[in-house]
Amino acid sequence: MGSFDLYLMGWQLIDPQVFLMIFLGTLLGIIVGALPGLTATMAVSIIVPLTYKMSPVVSILMLLGVYCGGNYGGSISACLINIPGTPSAIMTGLDGHPLARRGKAGLAIGMATLASVIGGLFSVFILSVFSPIIANIALKFKSLEIFGVALFGLSVIAYVSPGSTLKGIMAGFFGLLVATIGFDPTIGVSRFGFGSTNLLGGIDFVSAMIGLFGMSEMLANIEKTKKERDFGFLQEKVTKTWGALKYIRKLKAVLLRSSIVGVIIGAIPGAGGTIAAITAYGLQKKVSKYSHLMGQGTLEGIAAPEAANNACTGGAMTPLLSLGIPGDAVTAVLIGAFIIHGIVPGPMMYTTNPDMVSAIFIGMLLANIIILFIGMPGAKYISKLLKIPSQILNALIIALCIIGTFAIKNSLFDTCVMLTFGGIGYLLSKAKVPKAPIVLALILGPMMEENLRRWAALAEGKYWTEFVNAVLTNPVTLSMALATLAVLLAPIIMKKKHFSEDDIQFTSTASDIDPNDIIFAEKK
Repeated sequence: MGSFDLYLMGWQLIDPQVFLMIFLGTLLGIIVGALPGLTATMAVSIIVPLTYKMSPVVSILMLLGVYCGGNYGGSISACLINIPGTPSAIMTGLDGHPLARRGKAGLAIGMATLASVIGGLFSVFILSVFSPIIANIALKFKSLEIFGVALFGLSVIAYVSPGSTLKGIMAGFFGLLVATIGFDPTIGVSRFGFGSTNLLGGIDFVSAMIGLFGMSEMLANIEKTKKERDFGFLQEKVTKTWGALKYIRKLKAVLLRSSIVGVIIGAIPGAGGTIAAITAYGLQKKVSKYSHLMGQGTLEGIAAPEAANNACTGGAMTPLLSLGIPGDAVTAVLIGAFIIHGIVPGPMMYTTNPDMVSAIFIGMLLANIIILFIGMPGAKYISKLLKIPSQILNALIIALCIIGTFAIKNSLFDTCVMLTFGGIGYLLSKAKVPKAPIVLALILGPMMEENLRRWAALAEGKYWTEFVNAVLTNPVTLSMALATLAVLLAPIIMKKKHFSEDDIQFTSTASDIDPNDIIFAEKK
């Protein structure tokens, strides 16, 4: 395979049907992202089972369109009504909404769109350049190194997840326990089946995922439902979005710096777009000559977080494709789509499915370009969807969760699993326990167990001696051991601040409250 074949062979898979599905997926992602309370993670988790009868390339690229579009869509409601459609758009509202209130909603959304596209395209470039290099290195990993990478990924997501690190680790252990249900991968003995034949094959990952991210979010939304608010007061002012183009040159340093931040944070398992947006906004405020104006409607205050949270898409896909470890909750859900279609993400993809890897690069490139041509002229129409009552949306999505889960195997048991995990996810949310470590543990658990037991068998009882020898002779093993230890000890060494959707409370747009007011309520 030539040096450029990986970037060209995917074009043969991009036929009109594939392009249409990328377009529809991106449009759906933007719509879902623009509606407060609906996230890209939830959208992808619900759609995964519906793609079962699609071809692998159509399914994966459509879901990537939803992913990229969802990350951008949250900026529309953040700018117009001061309520972020997705957690990653939290910081966009700080400057986007004040600018919109001054009659420049089109400029605010235009800048958010351009920054999102630039950040997304930059991340695709980084993904296409660096993921093959990382994958080539990963192909040389042995059992202990693979176990170390999986353990590191699980420890990182437990550390960076909202809430206490202890809760994140507990969630990870719970996921590992659930992953042990079913036949033992080494000797074939049934474990934790409780006499049920339905559990012999283990817990269906997709069903658990839909429950944790789809059903649980809907239960939380139903609980939060209040009287309908008027979200339409700015819709008629969303005009002249293309006017933001003339400011791109002045903001090129902001966009580049924030895109780099987004890619780096996106590549850290579990970090995600919210942390990237907060980090990029904080960094911009430190280096900007107009930092005292940020929060009052500056364009750099919109460009920085939007470029960062959309650059997370390519950043999060990098460890997924090169190591088989998802970079955030959405890419963790995407693994379900890979598994459904018989594809194992990781370094072997570059040798077994190079055309699919190439198509993913091209699909993400097209999705970001499509965002530009949907977002700029279509924002004023998409904003009208904010009038849909949340009760209707909640009922529709719950129905999709049930139908989608049942459709995978025509199994009522899987539907019960989904509902059970929906209840568990809801209770975990109430207890402020992160759910992402559970999903990652369900994915990494079998890989961790299989490689640990293979290494233990080869060690022949000399575990400590073999481990020390591996650490002293293999730099990868040493790096993984030190990195994992550093992550686990970090909360003890330094006090960690957590940022999450719950850490920032946005005021209602009710008439008795000034919609320009934004209240920060950092948890003690």
